[in-house]
Amino acid sequence: MTSANKQNNYNSFLESAISSEGQIIPTKGVLDWIKEQNKKVAVNIQRTSFSKLKGWYADDRRIFHETGKFFSIDGIRVITNWSKIKQWDQPIINQPEVGYLGFIVKEINGVLHFLLQAKIEPGNVNYVQLSPTLQATRSNYSQVHRGKVPLYLDYFKNASEAQILLDQLQSEQGARFLKKRNRNIIIKVEDEIPLFDNFIWVTLGQIKNLMQNDNIVNMDTRTVISGIQFGNNHLELSSYCKSLSKHKAALLKSAITCDEAYNSIDRIITFLTKLKSENDLEVEKIPLNNLNEWTYIDKEIAHNEGKYFKVIAVDVEIGNREIVKWSQPMIEPAQEGLCVFVCKEIDGILHFAVQAKLECGNLDIVELAPTVQCLTGNYRQTKEGALPFLDYVLNVEKDQIVYDTLQSEEGGRFYREQNRNMIVISGNEIPDELPEKYIWMTLNQLYTFLKFNNYLNIQARSLIASISFV
Repeated sequence: MTSANKQNNYNSFLESAISSEGQIIPTKGVLDWIKEQNKKVAVNIQRTSFSKLKGWYADDRRIFHETGKFFSIDGIRVITNWSKIKQWDQPIINQPEVGYLGFIVKEINGVLHFLLQAKIEPGNVNYVQLSPTLQATRSNYSQVHRGKVPLYLDYFKNASEAQILLDQLQSEQGARFLKKRNRNIIIKVEDEIPLFDNFIWVTLGQIKNLMQNDNIVNMDTRTVISGIQFGNNHLELSSYCKSLSKHKAALLKSAITCDEAYNSIDRIITFLTKLKSENDLEVEKIPLNNLNEWTYIDKEIAHNEGKYFKVIAVDVEIGNREIVKWSQPMIEPAQEGLCVFVCKEIDGILHFAVQAKLECGNLDIVELAPTVQCLTGNYRQTKEGALPFLDYVLNVEKDQIVYDTLQSEEGGRFYREQNRNMIVISGNEIPDELPEKYIWMTLNQLYTFLKFNNYLNIQARSLIASISFV
């Protein structure tokens, strides 16, 4: 792709991002449309036991599908020198397949629109959420389940290089999945394509506006749009920035400015390289019935102190899926989590306090994570001062909060898990010098690292996706 084509793509994405209302349907109309989609589909989710899961086997070692495909629940023992806790056991989702998370985009009246799907996952808090055009594991789209072929699959399988605007391998939740990745892809079409009943065209700005609502835009949509870049130094935006609030103008400037950063790209790479070279992550598979501090019975796998999460079994019936009835294990959280980016202007450019975080399922030891990420423990019961920035964000002034919603984890594997997502803009109360394993990055630098595999974790990507310039 030529530099001119790249810049045209950046401009198209940016124009879509600042288009708060689409050419097809207003944003309020999308919310009404979602309600109608919910009414159309019968959903029945019932808890069951592992021994009654249709098509699954549960023995002392693991829980797995009869085909050997989809995913399994395995036991692991983790050994690391990363923190005070040197060793622990846990169940984990083992899903080595690389799936598709993909958008078809098209210019409508000169503005790029994204084709979204109203999709119901068994773990969704409110059933219907807005998902990518294509959201499918390899087992799904290769029809291991003997169901229908996912809609629009051929557009992605046959896409030319010129059609592909974004193409990345990105990780899933590192504390719950073992080295899981998906292909995040955006393709552009010129011709008319069929529009099915539960699909809708919206702008990128509309998606970001919809993310201001709790549990409307699913995790898979958020991870794909987080990788969209807007280029550098758009001089023509200076007049547009004057119409924005102070915080939104600062976010846009941080997104499109590649110079004047507190830390260079090379310094950030050295920061990560040093941590990866000095810290070990050893993961050994062990039988589920040998997990220390966990109890494995027919209805669930649970921590002895009720912490972290459970593995449960469910029977599912959803009317509009490729296959309408199935059974599966799922992960149920012990509590709501908290994910926060704390930002600060340094030398006139907004920077994000980013932490390097080790999670047991990471492919390469550590990934860049939000300033605060509390998913496995109850942040409301965390001892004061135990986690950097936690006390600060829980007591921050309301006018410093630019984003604050509940967002769901991926409903195909996680049962009604939602986490509070926040972006906070601080002042001089946060010093330039950060704690160990934290580093300042501009939004433009975060976008740069998103071009490559396995640098930013899915919680960081979810927050970046929420950043709106309208």
